[in-house]
Amino acid sequence: MAHEKILVVDDEHAINKLVCSYLTKEQFKPFPAYTGEEALSILKKEKPDLMILDIMLPDTEGTSLSLEMRKYSNAPIIFLSCKTQEMDKIIALSAGGDDYITKPFMPGELIARIKAHLRRQNSLYKANYDEDANIFECEDLKVDFDTHETHINGKEISLTSKEFEILKLLIENPRKVFPVSQIFESVWKSTYMENDGRSVMVYISTLRKKLEHGPDSPNYIISVRGVGYKFNQSLIKE
Repeated sequence: MAHEKILVVDDEHAINKLVCSYLTKEQFKPFPAYTGEEALSILKKEKPDLMILDIMLPDTEGTSLSLEMRKYSNAPIIFLSCKTQEMDKIIALSAGGDDYITKPFMPGELIARIKAHLRRQNSLYKANYDEDANIFECEDLKVDFDTHETHINGKEISLTSKEFEILKLLIENPRKVFPVSQIFESVWKSTYMENDGRSVMVYISTLRKKLEHGPDSPNYIISVRGVGYKFNQSLIKE
């Protein structure tokens, strides 16, 4: 584990520089950012393996930035904040964060948590994915990416090509929240127009009816209010 890219988002230059120096010593490749806008620009260009976010930024809240980042990346997010209240931690973790460290922090603990999340990220998908057979299994769900066969509780269900591609997209990116526009452009291979969102939601609805025991309380495909859809990461073995 070395040379992974890590995005460090903190408007306090001294802290940002300090964290980057720790990361460099551990042979990581840090990318400092001081605003949410700068962070998103680096994220899209560099595709970091992990992100460290401050809660308070000059142009946005860290939690809002985290939700926006989840549209583009599955990478672990560690919040680094001076806020110590339990509710602050709950909000941060609910906004797509994976961990929360309060300032002041011990450099050794930060590095240890970074390495732990990177190990977990590397093994997260592999635990459920048989690379040789190209098959994904999770609870009652089994998906063969080669044959496009999908089973629930051992019973094969019939999916249209679009339904299968949506499911595959979400499975392969379990941490990422996909807006309907991104689902449409990834699956339909076409530029998204305003009315196309309805098509995506209809396909999600029919897919849920085929996969879920109760479509009104979905287990596999989760809605993130105001953002989009994601695969239920909590079902994936670590």
